[in-house]
Amino acid sequence: MNGLNLARRDLLRTAAASAALLTSGFAAITLDAISSPAHAETTLDRLRKQGYARIAIANELPFTEVKPDGKVSGAAVEVARAVLKKLGIPDVVASVSEYGAMIPGLQAGRFDLVAAGLFIKPDRCAAVLFSEPDLCDSEGFIIKKGNPLKVESFADIAKNPKVRMGTPGGGTEEKLALEAGTPRDRVIVLPDAQSGITMLQDGRIDVYALPALSLRSLLQKAKDPSLELFTPVKGTPIYCAGAAFRKSDAKFRDAYDKVLAELKKDGEFKKIIEPWGFSAETTAMVTRKELCNRKS
Repeated sequence: MNGLNLARRDLLRTAAASAALLTSGFAAITLDAISSPAHAETTLDRLRKQGYARIAIANELPFTEVKPDGKVSGAAVEVARAVLKKLGIPDVVASVSEYGAMIPGLQAGRFDLVAAGLFIKPDRCAAVLFSEPDLCDSEGFIIKKGNPLKVESFADIAKNPKVRMGTPGGGTEEKLALEAGTPRDRVIVLPDAQSGITMLQDGRIDVYALPALSLRSLLQKAKDPSLELFTPVKGTPIYCAGAAFRKSDAKFRDAYDKVLAELKKDGEFKKIIEPWGFSAETTAMVTRKELCNRKS
């Protein structure tokens, strides 16, 4: 009798243990399924569903432009629009932003990508993912006709206490001027490109610094014979821009890169950028890896 009871007790213990294992195993599988869904929605999936991507721009020709009717254009926008369309995203919604606010805005989720002529630089590569280069340019100055202050470099600006330089906030030119030793009070941050022309004409600044292509466009619009363009600025390299993505959006960036390469190969890329004054051949001379690893 005692042996029978012991056997029954052992059988019950074994059954209980088996049930516990099955229950814990089921719970683990359920939790894994909840925390790691097999088909999590990617950014690219989401943008395809909503039918548009939110992009950051600077409203700085020829990179980006907001026309009087509200339409967004410019070389950077048209490249992004062509790539995104082939990715199944038919439209873009643009927000104008200072360059210095673009990466924080992207990281905070206010934009899905930056398509603004944002130059690929090592510090930026540490913060975001860039596409391969799309638009390349050199630095330039708009100055008074004849360059009376003999300004040919950022070092020239730094060493001449009479020279006041204007530029958009957070851009490459502001950084170059400060790194050259120009005091902060002689680097005037302006809200937009047209303010630079106006302040030059009024004598409130002596140099307006931006990428050369942007300055050419400004001069064409200004039609002011008292102003001229000096480029390339001595001691500065050729810069290339690309679309910028969040670090978590590697799949989105890689898909973008694939389509961008196809556009470059079939000639469509050249047709898009060259009417804006950019060169497809120049863009082909450098890679993202080289720009991200460039010594400043």
